[in-house]
Amino acid sequence: MTAPLDIEGPAAPPRSNGELVFAEPWESRAFGMAVSLYEAGTFTWPEFQAALIARIAAWEAGAAQGEPYNYYRLWLAALEDVLVGLSAVSTDEVTTRTQALTQRPQGHDHRDHPDDHDHSY
Repeated sequence: MTAPLDIEGPAAPPRSNGELVFAEPWESRAFGMAVSLYEAGTFTWPEFQAALIARIAAWEAGAAQGEPYNYYRLWLAALEDVLVGLSAVSTDEVTTRTQALTQRPQGHDHRDHPDDHDHSY
């Protein structure tokens, strides 16, 4: 089973020459989490797609605030919405984990020595 990704429209992931484009490693991880959870039957693709379109619409409605568009931040927020809606995680758990991750130094998982990785996720 493969996720039926949109090729066009608001929910279509960024592409270059037909290939998916990820600007940062976390973006491909967020993408992979959503696809893997879909493939495991955790949610249907239309559920996720609706959440993503809702997040994009909300961003567009508030775009005057100057926040730059980041498709995969909206993708991750949509995944969180779906998982909270399924009671797979609570809003408090998402908030707590988000706060913990934002405290990590930039590039924490891209050090020069592979043995230096912090695996205390």
